[in-house]
Amino acid sequence: MSDENELFAEEMSGVKPLRSALRVALKKNNADDIALAARRQAAVASRAPRNFLADSELPILDPYYLVEFRRDGVQHGVYRKLKQGRYAAEARLDLHKMTVEQARQQVFEFVREAAAMDLRSLIIVHGRGNHSGVALLKSHVAHWLPQMDEVQAFCSAQPQHGGAGAAYVLLRKSERKKQENRDRLSRGRS
Repeated sequence: MSDENELFAEEMSGVKPLRSALRVALKKNNADDIALAARRQAAVASRAPRNFLADSELPILDPYYLVEFRRDGVQHGVYRKLKQGRYAAEARLDLHKMTVEQARQQVFEFVREAAAMDLRSLIIVHGRGNHSGVALLKSHVAHWLPQMDEVQAFCSAQPQHGGAGAAYVLLRKSERKKQENRDRLSRGRS
């Protein structure tokens, strides 16, 4: 060990340490924090799906008008069961005491989240508008739901579930659920 130390000392005999330049501590600029926050907000906003539900002029429905909608391809028996309230509601959204803008955001997020969780049958309680005399939320919900591709059908609920103040909503079946049904049905055929 001592031979190595002596050899090292001999090799380093003419070496001088490097001069270190004086360092200046810079203050962090607040503009950097603001720019960073703006970039973070833009990144979050670009990941979130844009709410495309139109809030334009639409006819205001009568409080007791029964709403219904069915896309092409939805079987008559399936739609009839929906109208009869024979599908158990897997999720429920109550829009009472919300503004139209709050309801718009809630309906959009509710349907998107339900579709992401493979739910099929929902209830949206929009109210009849009896207190105000105008079925504003009901009219908007009936206008928004057909705009969403996830929604296959909807109709006014049965009296025990809210009647004309609520709507049953049937969502599109996900590919995973379709495959599960195919697998379940094919097991008995082998």
